[in-house]
Amino acid sequence: MMMMEDYIEMETIFGDGSGPSGGLFGKLMGAGKRLVTGESMFMTVFTNTGHGKRHVSFAAPYPGKIIPVDLTEYQGKVVCQKDAFLCAAKGVSIGIEFTKKIGTGFFGGEGFIMQKLEGDGLAFMHAGGTVYKRELKPGEKLRIDTGCLVAMTKDVNYDVEFVGKVKTALFGGEGLFFATLEGPGTVWIQSLTLSRLSARLTSPAAQGSGEGSVLGGLGRLLDGKE
Repeated sequence: MMMMEDYIEMETIFGDGSGPSGGLFGKLMGAGKRLVTGESMFMTVFTNTGHGKRHVSFAAPYPGKIIPVDLTEYQGKVVCQKDAFLCAAKGVSIGIEFTKKIGTGFFGGEGFIMQKLEGDGLAFMHAGGTVYKRELKPGEKLRIDTGCLVAMTKDVNYDVEFVGKVKTALFGGEGLFFATLEGPGTVWIQSLTLSRLSARLTSPAAQGSGEGSVLGGLGRLLDGKE
């Protein structure tokens, strides 16, 4: 949460709050699903207790775009990466989407488990860098970097394939596997993955002093910065 207006109340609940009330077992199931997908067992609910519309603003965890998705436009279900979900309207459930194929689970970059968002409300996902939305026709295939997949509709077939040549796999710098998406359906793709951003920030080049200047520390001294 970044900011909220007056008359908005925050409450931490157990599970995802998708059920109307539910008993202890239902809450445990909801919390367990969130835990398996890498989320906390608890969720914060924001409720408008005043009259008229009020606004709550949410910030992305790292540079990128926030994607609004109306689940009613996608047959009530969207499958996304474990860390893509940001927030949703009450009534949207967060569940587990198991990868059907063993090879996809091992080499897909996201493991055997992805998140599924189900319901009839608005959900918001986060993607790094620039977001590309692609509508796939029946039988149309698209190969992408495994980490660049943000989300897809339920009818999209997701598989993983080897890049092909051994030399390309070892020295191409693009990884050993591609994610293959086959339509029909909608896919959302990101240009910047969290792993790439983290690797860049922790690389020796990013940590080195005087980046962008051949003078380094001497240049900063002459500029009066030291």
